[in-house]
Amino acid sequence: MPMMTLGTFVFALPTLAYEKLARSNEWRHASSERVGVRAAHQYVGPGEETIELTGTAMQELTGGEVSLNTLRDLAEDGRPLPLVDGRGYVYGAYVIKSLSEGKTLFFPDGAARQIEFGISLLRVDETSLQQHAS
Repeated sequence: MPMMTLGTFVFALPTLAYEKLARSNEWRHASSERVGVRAAHQYVGPGEETIELTGTAMQELTGGEVSLNTLRDLAEDGRPLPLVDGRGYVYGAYVIKSLSEGKTLFFPDGAARQIEFGISLLRVDETSLQQHAS
């Protein structure tokens, strides 16, 4: 069973299983200076929403390196992708903002036994979806 999917990429033990998911939301408030009193503030809409996925892939158990390269290809494409968890909850359309990896515990041939990774996803709005659809 998948933990989550980003477009066609499936996060699961055979591919890349994350250990931590951190979600951050912002809301925008414009301010207008006033004389003798505090500035006036007005809610102007949602701000950025990001999701950070971190984990460790063991080469003997997962396709860690291959999976990270697949995610790099998706990031290079730049298209918004639907993010859906294993329960069917749709988070929205996201792009891959950054991907990091650290390799340790090497085999004699130099291949890494263990890969620690971090993926930063940025939610994009419906306008961005329509622009990339063409």
